Amino acid sequence: MVRAAAAAEGSSSAWIEAAIWFVVAAAAVLLWPASKAAANWQAKTRALAAGQIVQARIAAAAAKEWAYITLGYAAAGFLALGFVMFMLANDMAVGRTFFYLPLMVVKYHLVLKAFANNVFIFVFAEIFVLIWGLIVAMARLLPGEAGRPIRMLAALYCDVFRGLPAVVTLYLVGFGLPLSGILPSEIPLVGKVPLTWFAVIALTLTYGAYVAEVYRAGIESIHWSQVAAARSLGLSYFQALRYVIVPQAVRRIMAPLLNDFIGLQKDTALVNVIGVIDGFNQARIIASNAFNLSAVTIVAIIFVLITIPQARFVDKLIERDQRRMRAVS
Repeated sequence: MVRAAAAAEGSSSAWIEAAIWFVVAAAAVLLWPASKAAANWQAKTRALAAGQIVQARIAAAAAKEWAYITLGYAAAGFLALGFVMFMLANDMAVGRTFFYLPLMVVKYHLVLKAFANNVFIFVFAEIFVLIWGLIVAMARLLPGEAGRPIRMLAALYCDVFRGLPAVVTLYLVGFGLPLSGILPSEIPLVGKVPLTWFAVIALTLTYGAYVAEVYRAGIESIHWSQVAAARSLGLSYFQALRYVIVPQAVRRIMAPLLNDFIGLQKDTALVNVIGVIDGFNQARIIASNAFNLSAVTIVAIIFVLITIPQARFVDKLIERDQRRMRAVS
């Protein structure tokens, strides 16, 4: 046991030492842009001495640019160094608390296995949210006096579930529906209803309100002449929405929809309040047994790894939309 602890300490120390050397090497790289700035500044001085004003201005601009590059990378290096120093604080206690590699290597498969519940929840919730949000948005846009009661109910739903924290909705649905007996405790050929489905229902209700507003904004952004043209061709109001308005609106709201889905994926970590053994709940169990938070760090890393590609995809969609708008204008 003592040898294992010593080996673990040696492994952690090796990683910290490697991080320090990496920061030192990165700082040494800054000498290159700094030398370029100094060389251009000397060129500016020589050009001024020779009376070459244009060349002096060009060299001064280049020197300023390289100086800004040096300062920018230096700031990033100081932040990285600050992170390393934070990990080294209190005799490396901070680093061992959040990044204890032996524990992470041994327990990561348990966290990954439990994280499959998070994937199940957010995949099905996203599908239901897309459908439910569109239904609510269309209810909010019903025309005429006959549609007023439905519009009021849809607006009330959006206001209530956007005002309720997701964790409260999860608690009410996860415990309230089974206690009320409104749903059967067992389904033929399936058995007991898993708690994950209650989590899916709760997140669908919560994010359906947000996505409904996104849909509504997209639909209302389509010029009224599109509706008038569709109606003049003999299409009904719902046919105009289905074939003309909604397809155009969806293309405009792809980025906001994906942003909402990123939030939905992160909020799957809240399902632990109703007893679902997801990645975060499994990590909490490991952390309470090991008196170490490295397992929770594993969950954080997984969430970041699945979120960053989607965030970059949203950025690409926004850039493409901006390019299309500039081309039209």
